[in-house]
Amino acid sequence: VDFRKLVNRLPDKSSFTIMSDSCHSGGLIDKEKEQIGPSSMNLTLPISLNRPKNIPFHNILNDLTSHSGIQSSDIGNHLLEIFGNEASAKFHQNKVQDILGPIHPDSGILLSGCQANETSADMNPTMEGGKAYGAFSNAVQMVIKENGTSLTNKELIIKTRQVLQAQGFDQHPCLYCSDANADKPFLCQPAAKSSI
Repeated sequence: VDFRKLVNRLPDKSSFTIMSDSCHSGGLIDKEKEQIGPSSMNLTLPISLNRPKNIPFHNILNDLTSHSGIQSSDIGNHLLEIFGNEASAKFHQNKVQDILGPIHPDSGILLSGCQANETSADMNPTMEGGKAYGAFSNAVQMVIKENGTSLTNKELIIKTRQVLQAQGFDQHPCLYCSDANADKPFLCQPAAKSSI
């Protein structure tokens, strides 16, 4: 499901926050404004010794070929053979637009582990007692632990970028949301105590 479809279904005055620590996660919510990303910041990070995670193209193609039963180097052909018209929402574009209505640019908040053209690194499981986890997720937790929970979405991403840079990672976390949501507090903010 396209995240834009989920965001468009939100009631007024609500928001949907996605924190994605996956490769090529920048821009997962279509048409959401880039607050921090490749066109809004120009940070130079040091060359990393960490190896990005990826699956070689031929492995993906072989797997799809085994499911589709066709010989083609075009992944789209395999997906169409396997899923038919359900392979893409583009087959249902008019229906989707009628059902979902116009885009609501202020509802979605995406904190992505990297830009759309980058990979999102894993922490080395051999160094951490056998547990693998994402470098971005780990950096977010470190920032919250150090700064408390009173950070805005924008502050959280800026500080997370700084942590990853200090750790030698070459990924660039991004923030996609409206101007208003950029300055709103990140998730799970403590409610103001009542004087009752």
